[in-house]
Amino acid sequence: MLDNLKIEDVLFIDIETVPAVAGFELLDDSMKVLWERKSKQIKTEEQSAGEVYEKAGIYAEFGKIICISAGLIVEKNPLSLRLKSFYGDDEKVILEDFSAMLSKFAKAPKEALLCAHNGKEFDYPYIARRMIINNVKIPALLDNAGKKPWEVKLLDTMELWKFGDYKSYTSLDLLTTILGIPTPKDDIDGSMVAGIYFGEKDIERIVRYCEKDVIAIAQILLRFMNKPLIEQGRIESVTFF
Repeated sequence: MLDNLKIEDVLFIDIETVPAVAGFELLDDSMKVLWERKSKQIKTEEQSAGEVYEKAGIYAEFGKIICISAGLIVEKNPLSLRLKSFYGDDEKVILEDFSAMLSKFAKAPKEALLCAHNGKEFDYPYIARRMIINNVKIPALLDNAGKKPWEVKLLDTMELWKFGDYKSYTSLDLLTTILGIPTPKDDIDGSMVAGIYFGEKDIERIVRYCEKDVIAIAQILLRFMNKPLIEQGRIESVTFF
């Protein structure tokens, strides 16, 4: 499959999510009850639902997206990578802007694909579910409903790494380390995002972290394709693709 893949046809993405509100006590009564039920999956018997609410961002029903970063490789010699991020406090605006960009990308004269790490288990369904919740139309590239397996244009670097082995999870940090790619976790990791967003209110730091993940995912796919990695000086942020 990768032998026939054109790297410039791939849009690399990553998302950052946080709980819907800053604390369990801010939820309305019905959502408190629902989170108490849901949190039984992740808490110990000694913990309360409120004590594990900081993990609510991993669930699309109890969290929200605060950043979507995207990267596009330009097939030059040497290769270069262009980055664009959609972020802020208004999730609907983030999703609408990302949807518009995705639709435009898919209409270009190319075999458009998306690529994320653990995207099929997290990023892709999370974005789609939040779009439904926010009354945003799901772009065709992201919508798998009724599609045959070969019609789905979603790549997943973790799935590619498994080679059919479904027994374990391989983190982005681990995969970059063993492949000799700079880790995207040199400043923060996913467990710190909610605290930085609600506590420090430093979304720019979160955006930089999200973009590092996108860079790492792109570099991993290049390694899978036996292509040279992108030099740091060939990575730039742009306003549009």
